[in-house]
Amino acid sequence: MTLRSRLAVGFVTIAIILVGPLVLAIQSLRTLHGDALALRDKEFAASLLLGRLREGLNDLRRQELGMLFTKTEASRALLNNQLDLVEIFADSLAHFQFPTYAREVGQSIGQIAAAAPAEYRAAVRNDTIVADSLSLHVSAPAMSRADSIVRLAEGKLRERTTARVQEQATEITAAATGSIAALVLALVLAGIIAFLLTRSISQPVVDLKSGMHAIAEGDLSYHLAIPSDRADEFGELARSFQTMTRQLGELDKLKAEFVSVASHELKTPINVMMGYIQLLEEGVYGPLNPQQKEVHKTLALQANTLARLVTQLLDVSRFEAGGGRLEPRAVQLDALLTELESAFHVLAVQRQIQFRVERHEGLPEQVVWDLDRINEVLGNLLSNAFKFTPHGGAVDLRVEPVDGSVLMEVHDTGAGIAPEQLPHIFEKFYQADNQRSARSAGTGLGLAIAKQIVDAHGGTIACDSSPGVGTTFSIMLPIQVTRRTAIQRPLPASI
Repeated sequence: MTLRSRLAVGFVTIAIILVGPLVLAIQSLRTLHGDALALRDKEFAASLLLGRLREGLNDLRRQELGMLFTKTEASRALLNNQLDLVEIFADSLAHFQFPTYAREVGQSIGQIAAAAPAEYRAAVRNDTIVADSLSLHVSAPAMSRADSIVRLAEGKLRERTTARVQEQATEITAAATGSIAALVLALVLAGIIAFLLTRSISQPVVDLKSGMHAIAEGDLSYHLAIPSDRADEFGELARSFQTMTRQLGELDKLKAEFVSVASHELKTPINVMMGYIQLLEEGVYGPLNPQQKEVHKTLALQANTLARLVTQLLDVSRFEAGGGRLEPRAVQLDALLTELESAFHVLAVQRQIQFRVERHEGLPEQVVWDLDRINEVLGNLLSNAFKFTPHGGAVDLRVEPVDGSVLMEVHDTGAGIAPEQLPHIFEKFYQADNQRSARSAGTGLGLAIAKQIVDAHGGTIACDSSPGVGTTFSIMLPIQVTRRTAIQRPLPASI
C-alpha cells in the first residue's frame, strides 16, 4: 500500500470511528423523543381526561340539584346532556388503559341516569320526600362513588406517570453515559490509529534521517531498518539509499586507491629531488653562492614538506585500505615518557614554554603497543600543542591508569578550537580556524592519522577545547594490544 493510500485509509477510519458516537447519540435522542411523545399522548392526555371527567361530575351534581329546584324540562334536558357527556368521558378511560375504572364510573353514571326520570317526576309532583330520597340515596352516592373512582384513577395515573418519568430519566442517563463512553472509546481508537499511522511514517523518516547523517559522517556501512522490498515510497527510498551507499562506497574506494597510487608514485620523483638537493648541499656540483644557498634552503624545505605530506597520505590510504598493520611489542612505559620529555625539552626551552610530563601512581611498567605508531601519535599531539601555544604558556603530558587502561592527556594553554569545529578535527584535510595562531602551517592529516592509529590499538581519542583557554587531547589505550591491522571501514554490500 502506498503512503498516500495508507493516509487516506487511516483518515477515513478515524472519521468513521469519530462519527460512530454521533450516530449513537442521534439514535438515543430519537428514542427519547418517541418516549416523550408517548408520554404526552397517553399520560398527559389521560390526566386531562380525568380532570374533565371530575369537572363533568361536579357539573352533573349541579345540574341534578338545579332540576330539583327548577322542575322544568330545560333543566331535565341539561341533566341528560351532562349525563351523556360524563358517560362519554368515562368510556374514553378505557383507551388510556383504565378499563376497570371506566366500567365502574359507567355503572355509577348508569345508576344516576336510571334514577333521574323518577326524581324529575317526583319533583314535578312536588313530592319532595321521594325526590330528596332518590337524590340522597341514589344520585349522590353514585356521584360520590364515581368521583372516588376518578380520584383513584388519578392516583394510579400519577404512579404510572412517575414510573414512566423515572424510566425516561434512567434512559436519558444511560444514553448520556453510553454516548460519553462511545466518544471516549472512539477517541482512544482514533488516537491509537493516529499513533500507529504517524509511527509508520515517522519511523522510516527518522531511520532515513539517521542514515543520511551517518553517510554525511562518512559511515557507508549504515543499514536501514526499512525493508527494500516494501511496496510504498519508503521502499523506493530504501532502494535508492542502498544504491547511493554502494556507489559512494565504490567512489570512496576508488579515491583511496587513487590517493595510495598517486602518493606511492610521487615518492620516487620526490626522493630524486631530495637526493640532488642533498648533493647540492654537500657541494658535489661545486660551491653555492649566497643567493643560491637561499634558493637551495627554500627548495629543501619545500621538498621535505612534500615528502612528509606524501608519507602522511600513504599512511592514511594504508589504514583506510586495511593495510596499516601494527607491530605490537613490549614497551617500557617510563622509558617512552622519558624519551618524549627529552625530545621536546629543547623545543620548550627555545620557545619559552613550560613543559612537563606527569606520571600518576599505579602505571604499569610495561605495555604492549606499536612503539613507533604511538610515538607518532604523541609526537603529533605534542608538536601541535607547542605550535599553538604562545611564549610563556604551558604544555603538559599527563599519564594515569584507568580501569586496566592507560589514559594520556596532552594539555596546552594555546589558542583553542571553536566548539562547532571540534566534531570535524579528526577528518582528513580539515583545519580549524586557529591556524593563524600556529607557528607553521599543517596539512590537516596528522589528527586523522592519529585517530586511525588509536582506533587500530582498540583505544579512543577525544578532544576538549575552549577558544583562548587551551586544548586537551585525551587518549585511552588498553595495556596490551594484540597484532592487528587498522580498523577498515566496511563498504556496503551490493544489492
